[in-house]
Amino acid sequence: MDLGEIFGDAFVYPLHNIKSLVLYVILGIIGAIIGGASVISILGALGTTGWTEFAFSGLSIVGVIVFILILFLIGGYTLDIIKFGIERRPDGPGIDIGRQISNTIKLIVVDVVYYVVPAIIVFVLGLFLRDWLITIISIIIFILFALANFMAKCRLAKTDSMGEALAIGEAIGDISRVGLFKIIATIIVMLIIAFVAAIIIAWIGNLNNTIGSILLGIFAVYFLFFYNRAIGLLYSDA
Repeated sequence: MDLGEIFGDAFVYPLHNIKSLVLYVILGIIGAIIGGASVISILGALGTTGWTEFAFSGLSIVGVIVFILILFLIGGYTLDIIKFGIERRPDGPGIDIGRQISNTIKLIVVDVVYYVVPAIIVFVLGLFLRDWLITIISIIIFILFALANFMAKCRLAKTDSMGEALAIGEAIGDISRVGLFKIIATIIVMLIIAFVAAIIIAWIGNLNNTIGSILLGIFAVYFLFFYNRAIGLLYSDA
């Protein structure tokens, strides 16, 4: 698929799966409300020692846990969106709480590996190379591993295998198979869309904070559907 086809499909994909979109928008808004209120309550209770404040803080911690669970559900669902994109399926993934929480845990492990490994490489090289040289090499290494991480998530979505996702050499090889230009162009377009939307929503938020918050929640979930669908379609050519 060319980039025009990818972005066209990805843009309308959330609208073709409106039930899932609405559900996750609602979950996102609820999560933001619960998470924000819980954090504020916990901070407010830190300077108190009474039982009432302690109990209130306990409820706030429960709120934070609920907030984290919602984030895990949304994060895991986006991995399934990538999978459906790779398979070029027009429908949306079903909601599977256990699977999607497990997906998010796997994604966290993949992220940790793909950023710890280059950090270790750079640290070791820094023991032997000059400052200016290690700076240049560090930039190259971290960009390479960031792109490889991009591919690793697709490998995880496609195979459900941590072994495939953590095969760093294969993930790096996928960069050329998909096309470096297509990957970079996709990332740039996504960043531009997110930046423009953030400016518009911030402007609306200055006029009305409530409307701005709601719009932010809606856009964030819509963008996740759009972004991950595009990633899946991009990788489908690998």
